[in-house]
Amino acid sequence: MTIKELTLLAEQNRKRLVEVVYRAKAGHIGGDLSCLNVMTALYFDIMKNLNPQEPKARDRDRFVLSKGHCVEALYVTLEAKGFLQPEVLDTLGRFGSILSGHPTIEVPGIEVNSGALGHGLSIGTGMAIAAKMDKKDWKTYVLMGDGEQGEGSIYEAAMAANKYHLDNLVAIIDRNHLQISGNTEDVMPIDSIKDRWTAFGWDVTSMNGDDMDSIVKTFHAIDYTNGKPHLIISESTKGRGVSFMEGIAKWHHGVLNEEQCLAAVAEIEARIATMEK
Repeated sequence: MTIKELTLLAEQNRKRLVEVVYRAKAGHIGGDLSCLNVMTALYFDIMKNLNPQEPKARDRDRFVLSKGHCVEALYVTLEAKGFLQPEVLDTLGRFGSILSGHPTIEVPGIEVNSGALGHGLSIGTGMAIAAKMDKKDWKTYVLMGDGEQGEGSIYEAAMAANKYHLDNLVAIIDRNHLQISGNTEDVMPIDSIKDRWTAFGWDVTSMNGDDMDSIVKTFHAIDYTNGKPHLIISESTKGRGVSFMEGIAKWHHGVLNEEQCLAAVAEIEARIATMEK
């Protein structure tokens, strides 16, 4: 897909996300919106051998949503990719639905149960080791939150990934600067991200997570033969694409009322209409 096509798809997914979260009356919409561009790029440009008819294909790339509370963004991406039917996604928030507030393997296309913050990179590291042991070419991608960087288990996984030269592993930090209790630099400062992960032996780069062109170029520039695991710092905006949510901590787990939902959808639809001309 072209950058324009990916950007348009991300906007369509963004509209669907707002509507789904509104109907469910629950969801971590701020973080959903800040990582939605990256998920769209991963599933529609970067990751290989993803087949809704064969979700467990042996040579597929793997994705682990470590910041599992932002599962709504993953659900709409999986729907757009064909893993989830619209009538299933519409059950989010209802009794008996297979869709939970965190990823579970009951949902087609989801690799592991996740969302206990700090665990995803350890799982992804194990997956990448398995691919190396089996001499397979598939890659593993792990999306973490920036507030999640306070979890110590992340750094145990970082050391192991360096030890085993996992150049088939890509970790992404959704750097929107806000977590549930406020600015990350007030809660637990992490602005030394690049130096910290470089010291762990990782190949570290940054990108604009709000810009599809920057996202795609960054992923395509990864050297999967350099013997180092890869970390991408995705500088993003909490609540990206909905003006009254952007950069506001309360939307980490905000619930839209009808007026807000209509306003958000109208804003997104206006961008979609402009792009479709």
